[in-house]
Order: sequence, then C-alpha cells, then structure tokens
Amino acid sequence: MKKYLFACILSSVLLAQCSKKDSAASTSNLNNKSVGASANDFLSASNYNTINIQLQYMPGYAPNAAALTNLVAFLNTLCNKPGGINITQAQIPASGKSVLALADISALETANRSQFNSGSVLSVYIVYLDAPYTTANVLGVSYRNTSLAVFGPTMTANSGGLNQVSRAKLESTVEEHEFGHLLGLVNLGSPMVTPHEDAAHAAHCNNVSCLMYYQTNTTSMGGVIINSPIPSLDANCRADLTANGGK
Repeated sequence: MKKYLFACILSSVLLAQCSKKDSAASTSNLNNKSVGASANDFLSASNYNTINIQLQYMPGYAPNAAALTNLVAFLNTLCNKPGGINITQAQIPASGKSVLALADISALETANRSQFNSGSVLSVYIVYLDAPYTTANVLGVSYRNTSLAVFGPTMTANSGGLNQVSRAKLESTVEEHEFGHLLGLVNLGSPMVTPHEDAAHAAHCNNVSCLMYYQTNTTSMGGVIINSPIPSLDANCRADLTANGGK
C-alpha cells in the first residue's frame, strides 16, 4: 500500500479577501475567518439552527455517497441543529493545475462559492479538487472557519485497491477529521476541559485512538483503519465540544 499522510494544514490568518461587493462582501466575510473561529456557531443553536453544506467537485472526483451520509450522521451527533444539516452538490471546472497551493484553493473558493451565512443558516464550503496539494500525500485541509478541501487524486491513489482502505472509509475519515478542526478541535476554538493537545502536533489529540490524532490516517495506522470502524472522537474531544455548546 502506498504511503499516505493524513494531515491537516491549519491557517491562523485570513486568506484571500472576498471579491464580492457591498452586502455580499459583508456576508461572505463571516465565512472568511481562521479555522475554529466558528466552533460555537457549529455546535450550538444560539446563532444558527441549520447547516447548509455547499459541496463542489471537479471532473472525475465526485464525492463518495456513503462518506457524505457518514458526515451528516457525524455532525448530527455533535451539533445542535434542529433545522437540519443539508448538502447540495455541483460540478465545477477543472483547476488546470498539476498541484494546488493554499492560495490556489482560496482563490477557487472565492470564484465559485455562492452560499454564505445568512439568517439562521450556517454555510459550509467543501471542494473536491483534481490535483494534489503542494505538500505531498496530504489528503485534506481545513483552511477557513467554514471551508475544507479534499485532494481527489491523492484520495483515489490511496483507497479502494488491493490491501487498501475502502474509499468510503478513507473519505469519511478525512472529512470528519477536518470538520473536527472546524468544530474547534483540538484547543482551536473549543477550549479543552482536560488538557489533551499533542504537544508536538498542535491542534491534534494526544490519544492515538482518537479521530483527531495526527497520525490517524498514516501508513502506520493503515491496517487498523482497514480492519476497524472509522476512528471516533475520544472522551476528551467530546467533552470539549459539549462544553462549547455541542451535544
């Protein structure tokens, strides 16, 4: 099985100013903050009672249906959203690039995203890309408070084959891990009830069995992922989310 790294590249600064103007710019700015900045908005119903996920994908890299079902179930167990969690999908043009940097992804979102926080609805943007990340073997990245990306070619190369994890399980693990960061894990917007951040790997859990462990989806854990369920959040991560307004 090819080596792959389940990694999360976190941005602590705002990326790419929104190109929308007037009221549209004001709205989109709510979705142009650092990762974890909207943790309480995701978890509680105080400001938003519905989550709408705008998912876009490039040709040849449509999302796995089972993985999306798993993602909605994952969010429903954590987030107080009586209005529900909805996903819409659409294909967008190919990137035309051999690799994609964080600035490229940000620019793609600015050009293609059309749904932003409004009223009681919290909007999320997920994009499935047709080129790998500039850092080799990265499968997914959360890069704004309501934005994450999945690298299609890297995902395809490391799932679904002989002695490889299934596509649904790998994709679910990537999406749920990255969404965990949007929910403020670890120590990224949802304060820790009990210290459990990995001192050597910021924003990740020190429990090797937790979804938020930094090596959850590396070659060293590949056999565990193949033969066991999708990793789950441990008690410490769940406690952080509950304390910040989650279920």
